[in-house]
Amino acid sequence: MLKQQLSQKLIQKLSPQQIQLMKLLQIPTAVLDQRIQEELEQNPALEEGNEYEEATDVYAETQEASTSDDDTSSETEFIETEPFEQQSEDSFEEYLNNYMDDEPSSYQYKTGEYGEENQSKTMPYAVESSFHDNLNKQIGLLNLKDEKQLKIAQQIIGSIDDDGYLRREPNAIIDDLLFAHNLEVEEKEVTDILAKIQGFDPPGTGARNLQECLLIQIRAKINIEKRKIFLKVLKLSEMILLHYFDEFTKKHYTKLQRSFNLTEAQLKVAIDEILKLNPKPSSGYQDSMAHYSVAGHYIIPDFSITNRDGELELNLNSKNAPDLRINDHYLDMLRSYKGNNKAGNTSEKKEKDAVMFIKQKIESAKWFIDAIKQRQDTLYRTMYAIMQFQIEYFHTGDQRKIKPMILKDIADITSLDISTVSRVANSKFVQTEFGTKRLKEFFSESLQNDEGDEVSTLEVKKILSDLILAEKKDKPLSDEKLKEMLMRKGYNIARRTIAKYREQLNIPVARLRKELV
Repeated sequence: MLKQQLSQKLIQKLSPQQIQLMKLLQIPTAVLDQRIQEELEQNPALEEGNEYEEATDVYAETQEASTSDDDTSSETEFIETEPFEQQSEDSFEEYLNNYMDDEPSSYQYKTGEYGEENQSKTMPYAVESSFHDNLNKQIGLLNLKDEKQLKIAQQIIGSIDDDGYLRREPNAIIDDLLFAHNLEVEEKEVTDILAKIQGFDPPGTGARNLQECLLIQIRAKINIEKRKIFLKVLKLSEMILLHYFDEFTKKHYTKLQRSFNLTEAQLKVAIDEILKLNPKPSSGYQDSMAHYSVAGHYIIPDFSITNRDGELELNLNSKNAPDLRINDHYLDMLRSYKGNNKAGNTSEKKEKDAVMFIKQKIESAKWFIDAIKQRQDTLYRTMYAIMQFQIEYFHTGDQRKIKPMILKDIADITSLDISTVSRVANSKFVQTEFGTKRLKEFFSESLQNDEGDEVSTLEVKKILSDLILAEKKDKPLSDEKLKEMLMRKGYNIARRTIAKYREQLNIPVARLRKELV
């Protein structure tokens, strides 16, 4: 049975402008320029400005005059307007008069507000030949018989991933050739061409797994080595990779010594030759699949902290954000419409629709400029709070001086929401005198030492890393031994916690850290 009823609810809803700000907070400086360029392309009322006048909050003042007393604003200070299609003619005329009286041409954004002056807005980067470009250039060396073999070679090269491996099965490549080129081929034709491509430079290209990649490289060395003593070592390395690859990867050196009847010194020479090989053949080439050419290869810090005679100076990197302003042409169109109204000219519906479109685009441009300004302000406030909280570290560079700090600590200082602080800390970097650091590296939980003082887990990880770095490589320390050593230093930590910290530091277990000396 259908029935109607009236109910009252209190819900929290994010405005499009708040969502836009949150998205802008998440992206790093390295890709902010691309996001701004997208907005410039989508909104003709927004443009880059070369001149700077003091930015005023015209939009907020204009909207406050036209909104009711029960309207509320959020933390981001964005104020929504009535939908365009619901606005009356009187409200539109009032908006136009107020808007033009306030001269929106002063509504601009200058990137140097938080950063150093005269920063370059672009970062040059080297134009390099990509890995796949290099492979395609070598196709001519194969002496292929016909167009069919050329298509097979091109399909194989196109299937090689960015690491230099071919992870697609021959049957999948056969299907690709059939669908893309209407070409029927046999598996042997594919594997024959693949064998030739595996001879390309760099060695290891086209391997289907790590074992095959290393074997291709060691065999390439064998083919050019003329000295008998070194040839013997290389062939021993080949035998290890071919028949005892699992034992090699798990560092079961004792079993390898027994299998080949070798001394530890003889085995070490063969193992060292394997360790010289490149597990990622494409590593010497620019990643052609990187989404952002510059960001994929260079860390562009979002902040920089400089120590000037004992005083820390924080700068916000704004070099990738151009100056923004409202397009003068759109402003002139509004002035013209206002002048016609004062003269008593009756506007046609098409003209009024055009002005409504202009109004929408100008307001959208204002909202975007507001979001960029708010982003810069939020980033600066958050980083300044982190700098003050971890001031001992930024003065000394000693990781043991990093205090326990969680997102709530910075949220309380800045009066921002925890989620906002999290978005700022995500994928952001700060350049210091001691290197470029991720903001996430400054956040850590706390634990108590034997003296009852709270210390950061980062301090414990630093000590753990130093202990492992100083261990004997032929007798690495077990997690139990590391636990005992930390306890002697005053840190009562369980063995499973040691294992967790070690994994977070990307340090393998003791057996896999063992080396032949």
